[in-house]
Amino acid sequence: MINIRQARAGDEIGMQHCNLTNLPENYDMKYYLYHFATWPTLSFIAENESGRLVGYVLAKLNEEDTTGRPDGHITSLSVMRSYRRLGLAERLMNQSQRAMLESYGSACVSLHVRVSNQAAFSLYKNTLKFEVDHTEEKYYADGEDAYAMKKNLEGLYPLEIDSIDF
Repeated sequence: MINIRQARAGDEIGMQHCNLTNLPENYDMKYYLYHFATWPTLSFIAENESGRLVGYVLAKLNEEDTTGRPDGHITSLSVMRSYRRLGLAERLMNQSQRAMLESYGSACVSLHVRVSNQAAFSLYKNTLKFEVDHTEEKYYADGEDAYAMKKNLEGLYPLEIDSIDF
């Protein structure tokens, strides 16, 4: 059984291991801790029945837009290869997006994905319903272009209100 929970200090070692194993863009420990301290409700991890971290989403807020509401941003998403195709990436992303909306009132969320990463692009576009906003040339350190993608969050996660009968 896989457990998904909010990321916290102490998870950065497992997150970095997952990142280094799966992705070409890597971060140092301080970057994870900065996210936890600044946006404590937005990042999530998936852990297996042994408590081993098998996936994560690292998220933050961008500056407030013209409406005065901050937009969410997915910094990094990674799932260990042997745990892929189980819906973990979708579950992690949904948790983070819901937290952006409920905790900060974010109207939309953005992310970047390598033009060559067709699996991730398909996840974002077809499963998670992100749209390509534009292409950023030479976005990555190795010179590869990125699709800048966005998704509107309004109305996706209705607030659950307890009803009380009197």
